[in-house]
Amino acid sequence: MKNVTTRKLFTPVNIGPITLKHRVVMAPLTRSRSDEPGDIPGELMAEYYTQRASNGGLIISEGTNISITSRGWYGAPGIYTEQHVAGWKKITDAVHAKGGFMFSQLWHVGRSSNVVMTEGAMPVAPSVDPSYWLDSEPSVSTSGGWVKPSPHRALEIANIKSIVEDYRLAAVCAKSAGFDGVELHAANGYLPDEFLQDGSNKRTDEYGGSVQNRCRFLLEVVEAMASVWGGDRVAVRIGPSGSWNQMSDSNPAALFDYLAAQLNRFGLAYLHIVEPRVKGNVVIKEGQAPVAAQELRKIFKGKIIAAGGFETDTAEKIVDEGDADLVAFGRHFLSNPDLPMRIEKGLPLNDYDRSTFYTFAAKGYTDYPFYQEQHAS
Repeated sequence: MKNVTTRKLFTPVNIGPITLKHRVVMAPLTRSRSDEPGDIPGELMAEYYTQRASNGGLIISEGTNISITSRGWYGAPGIYTEQHVAGWKKITDAVHAKGGFMFSQLWHVGRSSNVVMTEGAMPVAPSVDPSYWLDSEPSVSTSGGWVKPSPHRALEIANIKSIVEDYRLAAVCAKSAGFDGVELHAANGYLPDEFLQDGSNKRTDEYGGSVQNRCRFLLEVVEAMASVWGGDRVAVRIGPSGSWNQMSDSNPAALFDYLAAQLNRFGLAYLHIVEPRVKGNVVIKEGQAPVAAQELRKIFKGKIIAAGGFETDTAEKIVDEGDADLVAFGRHFLSNPDLPMRIEKGLPLNDYDRSTFYTFAAKGYTDYPFYQEQHAS
């Protein structure tokens, strides 16, 4: 990462009713460190988030399960029981004590799961695609290691309405847990994304076919979340042209342009856009400009967080040029608990260790040093 003198990244910005002091956001990062059994946020998670909280900064939580049947990643926390609420409340209290803010990212993995993770329930999707589980590599994290997705079933209308209600109830739990808002995870080939893209959605009812119908599920979920929080404390994360989890669409520009326009009516806190130059946590198109944010900036009227492969200089550039208002960092925030300060002062960054991204201990999680610790006299 280059050492540069930053400017607009460290000016205040409003997201809904919240005023942030800077625009360096901690991206949602699955880290597999909740306490088992029960996916409970524990002391190790609390230490991790507290380390990364900054005065006036925004943290977006890792993807957080909205129900037992939404699970697809061992060690990912939940937000649907009293125990989950109590665990998260300790974390949000600690973040607030450092002057920070925190949104809860609500997660349903859809077909990207295995019956081991859902207590025997078949994973669900808009449509059945046998090639998904037949051709997939082991991509579901379980207590026994990585396994292939199980066969999935197509949701019936009643099931869809029930899942929308699960999102609403999770939003209620997030409010009880002291979060400042909620973000819908609608990227990376998980359930809302599966409804959006016609590579995975082959329905012929009101939830499939046209762009309007394929956006229906996501918009219903956002409406349910906004009924709890108000639109200005709700956000959505999308991944236009993203290819993770075998995703594809025949006309992604038309799809995501329409969706961004529809989201304007909620007065969202922000729209979180993952650039297609990344696939999962890997940059696959080095040097590609942030094309998704550039396009949707023309349509979406609210604040935009750009994510996916940003470095200090490119983050400053996109904010200066106005294609995004904030930038989310993942890998660099993982390895630098004091990342905003390092960026602001042009200090060198710790390297990250991919081998510990999805392990279950403190190593590679809470042991990355602060700059002042490294250079104490």
